[in-house]
Parts: sequence; C-alpha cells; structure tokens
Amino acid sequence: MTVLPPLAISLITLYPVRRFASRIGLLARPGGHSTHKNTVPLGGGIGIYVGVLLTFLLGTAAVVMLDAGWWDGSEFIQRSIPESMMASLPGVRSRLWPLWGLLAGGTVLFVLGLADDRYQLPPLMRLGIEFLVAIWVVWGLGFELTVFIQNPWLTRSLSVVWIVGVINSFNMLDNMDGLSGGVAAIIAGAMATVMLCTPDKQSGQPQVLVAALLLVVLGAIAGFLWHNRPPAKIFMGDGGSYFIGYLIAVAMLMATFAGGGGNRPHAVLAPLCAMAVPLYDMTTVLWIRIREGRSIFQGDKSHFSHRLVDLGLSRTQAVCTIYLVTATCGLAAVLLTGVSVPQAAMVLGIVGCMLLLVIILESTSWRNERND
Repeated sequence: MTVLPPLAISLITLYPVRRFASRIGLLARPGGHSTHKNTVPLGGGIGIYVGVLLTFLLGTAAVVMLDAGWWDGSEFIQRSIPESMMASLPGVRSRLWPLWGLLAGGTVLFVLGLADDRYQLPPLMRLGIEFLVAIWVVWGLGFELTVFIQNPWLTRSLSVVWIVGVINSFNMLDNMDGLSGGVAAIIAGAMATVMLCTPDKQSGQPQVLVAALLLVVLGAIAGFLWHNRPPAKIFMGDGGSYFIGYLIAVAMLMATFAGGGGNRPHAVLAPLCAMAVPLYDMTTVLWIRIREGRSIFQGDKSHFSHRLVDLGLSRTQAVCTIYLVTATCGLAAVLLTGVSVPQAAMVLGIVGCMLLLVIILESTSWRNERND
C-alpha cells in the first residue's frame, strides 16, 4: 500500500511532463559526453517529486486523523491497518514536522536540479547549495550518522559529507536508461527491509516512518522507470537525481541500527553496503578525472556503466549487471543487521569480493587501453 500511491501518481504525472517539457526548455540533446542519439525530454524528477510529496501529504492527513481518533470504531480501518502500525502512530506523528522539514530541503534541491537542467548552473554554486541543505538537515533537524564517535562535530561533519556524496553519486550514475533510477529503487527496497527488521532501540517497534519514506521513494521511482525503460521517453534529470539521492541519504541518517538485540556495532555499515555501487562509481570516476588532469566537474564517459560497455556488453546488459551487483550488496546490508560479528565479517567479505571481481574485470579494459 505504501508503494502503490506514489507509483501511480508518478506514472500518471509524467505523461503531461513528457508532452510539455520542450515548451519549458527541459530537453537533453545529443552531443558532448551524452551517449543518446535523439533529443529526449528531461524532467522525470517532476513525477518522482510529485509522487513523493502528494503521498506524504495524504499520509500526514491520515496519521493526524487516526491519532486523533476520528475513525475509532471503524471495522474497515481496524482490518486494514496492522496493530504494530497503530501502536507506532504517536511516534510517527511526533516526527511529522521533522519529516516536512526534510521534504522542504528536498524541494530546494529539486528546484536546484530543475534550474540546472534548464540553465546549466555553475558547479560550485550547485555544490554550495547542496552543502547548505545538508547542514540544515544535520544541524537544524538533528539527523546524523549512527557511529561510535564521541566528537559530535566530527559526526555531524561526516553526516554532511555523506548527504552531499550520496546526492552526487546518484547524479553521476544517471548516464544510461533506467540505471540511476533502478539502482536507487533496489537500494531503497533493501534499506526499507532493514528498517522493518530492525526495531527502534527505545520503542522496540519497527522503524515504520523511515521504511515508509524509503518505500514511497521506491514507488515514485518505479512509476518513473515505466517511462525511462529503454528506449527512454524521458530522462530523470538533475532535479530527480538530486531529490532521490538526498532522500535516501537522509533516510539512512534517520535510522537506528542498534535495536536488533545483541552486540552488533557492525550494523552501522549497512548503508555503506547498500550504497557500494554508486559510491564505487563516483570514487573511480573522480579518480580517473584527477589522474588525467581534468576537472572533476567535467562530464565524460568513464563511468562504471560505460566501462562495462567497453568490455563488450550491450547497454542493457551493462545496466542489468549493475542491478545484480547492487542487489547483492543490498542483500548483504539486510543480512548485516541480524548477524554476529564473525558472520558480519563474512558478509562484508562478500561485498568486498563483488567489488574486487568488478575491478578485475575492468582491469582487462584498462590494460587494453594502455596497450593501444
């Protein structure tokens, strides 16, 4: 039920966006570092944004009315809503204002991305606004990393860097049809599962609000992917990649990984496992650009997906390969929160082996390039 409303809203919203995108200048034209051959509308993020916002608007109204007892005695409501969710209502309502503060920050980034899609804003300007929004989330709303560091300034600074890094990792991954959206959907689904399996340390209840946020994002992305499947009828654009990257990053900050029982400090590594592929892509692309003496803000075709195509895969095969690696890392994140320390070392080893396998495969292409 949490996934279907944003899916439907996003899917329907993008039909008129596709039709009118050219009138407002939201178009991706061939050339430069782009690999598509035809002019394609931008603005897929509009559907994602509307799907998320309207769903939470309706959800907020429902939570307020349920918590106020407006529907007490309704047999339909009692049959439709699990007792565990009803028990979580007071806690969910207490976090509605922070949630809307979070969505306000997402709105700023969504508008920033749309403006960049239309006017090509300076990179430092975009980065500065991303840092300001991240600082607002961490210092203003109080969302920060769950890590065992006693220095609050260091924890908060790392939280800000985490948000900005995840935002840009999804933005950089948006280079093939269905790639960034599909990877984001897999990660959101995996982390929502983690939240539903890891109770909050104080209440002992599943982390319903964080899971709901991730599932709403998943649904909105699924609606967009219907239009973005190859050959794409619309691209996500910076507005969409900034928005979903921001929501996924902050959802991981809102979560707690210490409530599953037992001594499991390694559970805090679950977000890193889930995000392994986008972070790997961003890290290697930045390294390649720095090594070649180019600006880190200069777009190119050195991304993970492009390197797989250079190995001989089709674009569809490259995207599916990245999906599989992401799903493997996502399953590892789910396992990590429910195992002991020795077992966690094995799970982390699986993620490390997956990335090492990718590096070995890619090294073949790198050696061929040097020989040429």
